[in-house]
Amino acid sequence: MQSSIQEIIQKSIDTKQAILQSSTLLATIAEVVQVVSTAYQADKRVYFCGNGGSAADAQHLAAEFSGRFYIDRPPLYAEALHVNTSYITAVANDYSYDDIYARMIQAAGRKGDVLFAISTSGNSKNVIKAIETAQQQGVICVGMTGEKGGKMKEICNYLLNVPSNETPRIQESHILVGHIICELVEIALFKK
Repeated sequence: MQSSIQEIIQKSIDTKQAILQSSTLLATIAEVVQVVSTAYQADKRVYFCGNGGSAADAQHLAAEFSGRFYIDRPPLYAEALHVNTSYITAVANDYSYDDIYARMIQAAGRKGDVLFAISTSGNSKNVIKAIETAQQQGVICVGMTGEKGGKMKEICNYLLNVPSNETPRIQESHILVGHIICELVEIALFKK
């Protein structure tokens, strides 16, 4: 049992080590920090979307921005697009589950806002449709996905593709990368 536990922990460490050694991924994280900081300085909004564990990650990261991370500071507008269950179930019922995020982005997204689209496969239909709608409205799209990137690879402005094909390792690393972005945006905006 302990060897299995150690093996799982080691896989997580190996994935994070691969991120640490990827100059491309590190540079993209730095670019996303700048994009989000600039958006907030221009009074823009940040949105998150995903399904299942990625929805949980979306809600977690939105809370870090809208609450606080390390610094006691004013709130930043960040929203996980799935938290209104009446809206989600109405749109899924009346239109399609594939439309749940796209319709919200269509209603709320403005040029210069930022959408974090989270999908470990990069192929979630409702996330893809949200990205396509966001692009039409001038919303900057940051894809958080796994190694291959799926369909999101070709349609996001910035791709944070964790170098793994294992869903749990990808999701663990999405939180790491999201925390890094939150921390560095806070520093950029509020550190005196």
